[in-house]
Amino acid sequence: MTTNELTALILAGERPEGDPMAKGAGIALKALLPVAGTPMLTRVIEALRATDGIGRIAVSIPAPGAVTDPEIETLMTEPTPSQSVLAAIDRLPTPLLVTTADHALLTPEIIARFVQEAVAASDADLVAGMVERAVVEAVVPDTKRTYWHFKDGHYSGANLFYLKNPRARAAVDFWRRVEADRKRPWRIVKAFGPGLLLGYLFGRLTLDQAMLQASGRLGCRVRAVALPFGEAAIDVDKPADLVLVEKLLGNRSEARPGWRQGPVMP
Repeated sequence: MTTNELTALILAGERPEGDPMAKGAGIALKALLPVAGTPMLTRVIEALRATDGIGRIAVSIPAPGAVTDPEIETLMTEPTPSQSVLAAIDRLPTPLLVTTADHALLTPEIIARFVQEAVAASDADLVAGMVERAVVEAVVPDTKRTYWHFKDGHYSGANLFYLKNPRARAAVDFWRRVEADRKRPWRIVKAFGPGLLLGYLFGRLTLDQAMLQASGRLGCRVRAVALPFGEAAIDVDKPADLVLVEKLLGNRSEARPGWRQGPVMP
């Protein structure tokens, strides 16, 4: 790895009680769930490997032995995703790209665009990828996503984060305190105080304005970048998502007959 290559962290944690999709498939970890015949984690690793500028790749996973590729570093997961990121910050260099193992539709194009936009946000300590609702629905009109409602649009998270420097720890630590409410955006906004909550509830804030106000509360500078890829907001979180993602992967293969997925992990 050269000094200008970016380190990537893949979160491949597990719920304490196990994941019902993994149990249904008869496998130990959700990250190894086959999607169109290939484990989700493998798909994410191969997308990162195919992206120019990505060097070191680490996986935070509760069973490190499940990753047999010697070029992939493994970290033991902590009880929650945010705690896993906090632990990784102590071991991995920044800037650090963070994504999730269930991001089965991730592509080098999505990664490269996000990193380009994140680097361009020169005043940020942490950058989050978002996708506007119309962009998502142009790809999957009937999907149900969790959206954050702002004056300039409704946005869904893209499971892509760029931690530029150690100051980003403050934002991750806040995430640790509120991540149980990740499907209820207004409750997360409430944790920032009444001013931001009212602005959000009444639709007075644009996405950029909300990030600016949140930065003042966090003590580090956070920014969001809107990505033009609807599939960037789609992960495999429930059985309906798996059906949808496999359909989209099938469409992608038909559009690109020469496309081939990388090796399957055991």
